[in-house]
Amino acid sequence: MENLRLVVKPEASRLLTKISRILSEEGIPAYLVGGFVRDMLLERDTADIDIAVAADALSIAPVVAAVLNGKYIPLDEENGVARVVLPDSRWQIDFTTLKGDIEQDLAHRDFTIDAMAIELDKDFKAVLNPEKLKDPFNGREDLNRGVVRVVSETVFEADAARLLRAVRIAAELGFSIDSQTERLIHRNSQLITDIAGERVREELLRLLAMPGAGQRLAYLDELGLLTALIPELNPARGVDQPKVHVWDVFDHSIQSVATVEFVLREGTLEYAGEEILTPVPWSPDLSRHFDESVSSGSTRRSLLKLAALLHDIAKPQTKTMDDGRARFLGHQQEGAATAAAIMERLRFSNREIKLVELLVKYHMRPTQMSHEGIPTRRAIYRYFRDTGEAGIDLLFLCLADHLATRGPSLDLRQWQEHTQMTGYVLDRRFEEESLSKPPRLIDGHDVMKAFGLSPGPGVGELLEALREAQAAGEVTNRKQALDYIKSLLNNRTRTLRREDSQGEK
Repeated sequence: MENLRLVVKPEASRLLTKISRILSEEGIPAYLVGGFVRDMLLERDTADIDIAVAADALSIAPVVAAVLNGKYIPLDEENGVARVVLPDSRWQIDFTTLKGDIEQDLAHRDFTIDAMAIELDKDFKAVLNPEKLKDPFNGREDLNRGVVRVVSETVFEADAARLLRAVRIAAELGFSIDSQTERLIHRNSQLITDIAGERVREELLRLLAMPGAGQRLAYLDELGLLTALIPELNPARGVDQPKVHVWDVFDHSIQSVATVEFVLREGTLEYAGEEILTPVPWSPDLSRHFDESVSSGSTRRSLLKLAALLHDIAKPQTKTMDDGRARFLGHQQEGAATAAAIMERLRFSNREIKLVELLVKYHMRPTQMSHEGIPTRRAIYRYFRDTGEAGIDLLFLCLADHLATRGPSLDLRQWQEHTQMTGYVLDRRFEEESLSKPPRLIDGHDVMKAFGLSPGPGVGELLEALREAQAAGEVTNRKQALDYIKSLLNNRTRTLRREDSQGEK
């Protein structure tokens, strides 16, 4: 270890010095373990500190929290895991109860690069003695090789969430998974079905948050994990599509995640270069939009990738043949329901589920705004009215779907027309807020009072027609609004009279 230097960055060093004193006063042996040690050796920034204590972590963590004015959170009472979150700080400290001595504890951990420890004693210093590093499974060597390797062949049986964690850690670090570990993952892949949905959701979102999610999902499939997680995807294998499609439904779904990353400027494609990307609208406002948090751990960006994976999930069961041509009537609506059920199983929040449900349900809607030329103001209003908070995201899902349909056979002229339409709709949306949310000129009470109407759905229909007229620029003030309602009622009356007279004949 003569070339090894263990240096803790100043902010972490000050915090760990305080914690080491607290534990020393309590007479409790403790060790820095897991990801913190790994990241320190890699000189990576981290906000997570893992400490194993030779005592009940559920009793020790509240003491540390009280001294540091932090918040105590019991994470796993059965296995003795607790968390301390510090106020106005990025630090999150997890305490675990040692399983036997430190060597025995490390033997129960998942991967060699996380099975290293450093003693945390009263003499803790920012620059540590290399002799303090305990590395019984050669984790440091695997760090140098850039390899994720299991500590033992039973790690996945002990906790199947590690199946996903292996792929996620390799992705985060730019490492590979060694071949023996890959075989072990494949052999144990079905164990993932026994894991609580919340834990699967967390790992899946972390994978989707990173660039290269399309390739990573394909890798999950090679390992047998993707359809173990989402068995509803399995029927899509080998399902042929019309000739315009390069890939079958399953591969198209994977490709769509990669093309979402491409149009969001976070990934490249072998078959698409700058001439394909340049026409795609982009701006700082759009970048901020997709970085917006939707729920804990998810952003619009990561959920758009998930929607891309699931957008055609109902095609296998809706497939029919018409004169030799495959059709998938209703796959959007049925797919939205299937996507919602999958996300409920994986314990996504209601807002996350609603957003993805809208994305799947309306993923073909952008191209339906206009069959020739640019869409009208009225069509744009109806689009944003129906798609709600998913409106902007859908425009990019539709672009990604187009690109993942044609792949290397993309027609550049059609693509430019599609991107121009997208840019036009986005420009109208950002420049004219009234186009998607017209200001209220009159309300239901005004309508009922002015025209002697009774409450009912008819009043709502009149107001919705008025909003469309506002969006189209036909109505701009209160007087015009009342005149417009009056004209609608007059037209309705004339229609009823005409129908009555025809009936009498």
